[in-house]
Amino acid sequence: MKHVCDWMKLMRLCLATLLLALLGLIQSDVYAQTIQDLHKQCDRGNASVCYNLGVMYDNGEGVRKDMVKAAELYIKACDGGYAPGCSNLGFMYSNGDGVRQDKFKAVELYTKACDGGFAWGCYNLGVSYEKGEGVRQNTSRAKELYRKACDLRFKEGCKAFASLNR
Repeated sequence: MKHVCDWMKLMRLCLATLLLALLGLIQSDVYAQTIQDLHKQCDRGNASVCYNLGVMYDNGEGVRKDMVKAAELYIKACDGGYAPGCSNLGFMYSNGDGVRQDKFKAVELYTKACDGGFAWGCYNLGVSYEKGEGVRQNTSRAKELYRKACDLRFKEGCKAFASLNR
């Protein structure tokens, strides 16, 4: 009788393992379908979805990390009027991640993001002015931009503004 019980335990364990494996496959298929659906929404002009997909490719979250693909998606987001996409794309141009490094293009994109009310864009544009990267160095303009980022409730903007006021 002991052998029968051991065999039944083994069968239950095998069935449970098989079930979990099948569920894992189903989950990955569902996930892949979700990624495809997000790409379709982005292609239809949903700028915030393009941005979120860009973040996924930028960070390698749920997809293979691909900086070129992330840049393409941020372009769609930015062109669609989604300010965070402009800011992230500006950061990529500033650092040469997935695109050819271009500090002037980064400033253009940060400006678009800041004008769109995105605090990170204002902050990064302030950094560009403070360091003279892509623009003529201008501490008073940097201070204005940090202040705007602070007004948009971005803590780092407040710190940078305070630092330049000392």
